[in-house]
Amino acid sequence: MYHEVNSIRDKDQFEMALTADMLQPEFSTDTASGVQKFLKNLVGFYVIMEGIFFYSGFVMILSFQRQNRMTGIAEQFQYIMRDESVHLNFGLDLINGIKSENREVWTPEFQAEILQMVEQAVELEIAYAQDCLPRGILGLNAGLFREYVQHIADRRLERVGLKARFGSRNPFPWMSETIDLGKEKNFFESRVTEYQGGAPLSW
Repeated sequence: MYHEVNSIRDKDQFEMALTADMLQPEFSTDTASGVQKFLKNLVGFYVIMEGIFFYSGFVMILSFQRQNRMTGIAEQFQYIMRDESVHLNFGLDLINGIKSENREVWTPEFQAEILQMVEQAVELEIAYAQDCLPRGILGLNAGLFREYVQHIADRRLERVGLKARFGSRNPFPWMSETIDLGKEKNFFESRVTEYQGGAPLSW
């Protein structure tokens, strides 16, 4: 879809630009600038991709589950989100560990670069939500996602020691409960009984 949908392509290019630095033969973390490039890469993939880009998609599917729709797919999304939450927390710990070991690289100028990255990512994700929900569906609309994306971006900034930027409310407070999924089950071994078979469907 990144060949056809501009918002998806733009998010992809945003992430690939960060990877490009890591793939250069001369790349090294022996210098302060190298450590900063590495940190930008980690922020891009953990804070932004796994911590911001994934979550609007999670909200869309899990909001359907709250209306007893698409329950099988939504259950799979719950487990995927729990997995991504683990990745996110690992990445945040890694970023903060590198910061504490290399305090000289966490300059005001570098912090401003990180903030600019997050601000750009928020706009990319809002554009994606607008493409997904151009007219809204089942109580969801792009305006709610602007608030939500800004809200979670603030939480991610705070986790790496930066000040909240947007001050937006969370229009989906139920997401906090969903993230704390308590039950243990292998959904590959569970049986879905909520869907109709093909024979009784009316086309």
